[in-house]
Formats: sequence, structure tokens, C-alpha cells
Amino acid sequence: MSLRRVVRPAAYVVCVRAGRVLLARWTGPRGPEWTLPGGGLDHGEDPRDAAVREVEEETGYTVALDRLLTVDSVHFPDANWGRDERIDLQGIRIVYAGHVTGGTLRHEIGGSTDRAEWFDRAEVSTLPRVSLVDIGLAAADAADPGAHAARAR
Repeated sequence: MSLRRVVRPAAYVVCVRAGRVLLARWTGPRGPEWTLPGGGLDHGEDPRDAAVREVEEETGYTVALDRLLTVDSVHFPDANWGRDERIDLQGIRIVYAGHVTGGTLRHEIGGSTDRAEWFDRAEVSTLPRVSLVDIGLAAADAADPGAHAARAR
């Protein structure tokens, strides 16, 4: 029996402020893992609008997008989809750099994440996290090579 094929586009934001990275804790099938704030596009939604919407939903912050950092693709040939369905999932992950423009940090209630928090860059490597965190931070460093060194001071 072949699984239903699903392509899921999603948009995420790398927010770094004073050497700290904003992350959201995803409550996925492997247990809680930290990820970049963001998520799936609604049908017909622009990825930039989805990124801004998702950050607000998951963290309470409003953000402005600075630039596109990278587009990443992942494939999960036997993924959980909801409670009872297995699917062949390809995720297209669009990652932007952005900065906080307003709002107050809060945790999402009833969504795919349960916490939002700022972490020192050095601390991120010790967290249980999805690969997208490392991909997004590497893309941010590549886009602005001197910024990481300046933030670390």
C-alpha cells in the first residue's frame, strides 16, 4: 500500500537579538524539540505573510522580515499526519531573517508549540532541536559573516 503524498510549504524566521536566538518548542511526534518560529502556509498565503503570522502565533512577537536566507527541503517517506494517518511528506522550508518590532513574549496555547524562549547562541547547540535550527543559523551567518562574531562579544 502506498502512502498519500503531501508537499507542505512552510515559512520560518531566524530572529537574533543581542546574541540571543528566538526559538519555539515544537511538540512533535519525537517529543518536544526546539525549532525556529514558523510553520505551514495556508492555501494561497504568501510565504512572507505566513512567516510573520506564525511568529506572532508561536511567540507573541510581531516581526519584520529582513531578507530571505535559504530554502530547504526535507523528505519523510513515512511520517505521522494527525493521529491515525501515515503519509509520504516532503517539506519545503523557506527561512527568513527578521527582527522583532513589537509584542510581548508569550507561549502558544493549543498549537504545535508550547513554549517560546530566547537562548544564547552558544546554548543552542546543547538543546534538543530540529535540524532546521542549525540550517537557519548557518544561513544567517553566511548572509552576514561578521554578525556572529560581533554578537558574541
